[in-house]
Amino acid sequence: MNKSDRRTALLFFSPAAVFMILFFVYPMFLLARDSLFDSKTGTQFVGAENYVTALTSARFYHSLYNIIVFVIGAVSIELVLGLILALLLSTGFKGSHFARTLFLSPLMIAPLVCGLIWKFMLNDQFGILNSFLFKMGIIDSPQSILWLSDERFALLSCMIADIWLTTPFMMLILLAGIQGIPESLYEAAHIDGANKSQCFWRITLPCLRPVIVVAVLIRMIDAARSFDIIWVLTQGGPNFSSSLLSTMIYNTMARYNQVGYSSALAILFMVALMSICGFFMMRLWNPNKKAV
Repeated sequence: MNKSDRRTALLFFSPAAVFMILFFVYPMFLLARDSLFDSKTGTQFVGAENYVTALTSARFYHSLYNIIVFVIGAVSIELVLGLILALLLSTGFKGSHFARTLFLSPLMIAPLVCGLIWKFMLNDQFGILNSFLFKMGIIDSPQSILWLSDERFALLSCMIADIWLTTPFMMLILLAGIQGIPESLYEAAHIDGANKSQCFWRITLPCLRPVIVVAVLIRMIDAARSFDIIWVLTQGGPNFSSSLLSTMIYNTMARYNQVGYSSALAILFMVALMSICGFFMMRLWNPNKKAV
């Protein structure tokens, strides 16, 4: 690369670099700085005190546990449902284009609106879900399950809403991956006498491995930082049973005005999330491994 090419490359890179500095590096610097000062006054330097307070807080670990349950539960179900729907749509049955549009409709709804929809559907007084379960004979009365006000079901309710909202995203990514698999692989497998089950386990799933890793990684990050749906449905309650770190940080900052403590929580949250994603990538992503 000559001097002129380097200047041209620098010219094209400069806007992105400025954007990253203004909207990522600088805010991160302010966040890290605020985490080292007293939560109430914001002027007294306390060092790692806010981090120690967070790491010794039972509520912090409870919120972290809720994140693990929420992410594993929601993303796993979304992956399975998304894969089933993607395999179904990839067959190209009559009306598949209409069905694809119908399945993608939840993606057109904002998370806040999704939360409001499910807040009405899960209402223990007039919610459609309890009415359906009652008519099916699964529960004794339409008020048997307090989805949003019972500690046993609050986090599950948030997971149900999140699964409904984001399963179409998983389906869309996996469908694109399935359509990108060369048809010649299936033709060769059929010539060798492989059935549909063997084609799925030996061709489809291995070829989808990189796509699955990327889709799951994106959804893990997105689910871990969920806020809109949780806040609309339960606000992290009752008794913090559905509280995630996102709602804990918001309450600490907006309600109690503890800037330093909430900044420390945000830093710890990002470090934990980056560590989990890094481990996930190292374990499951192996670009040198052949798919078939």
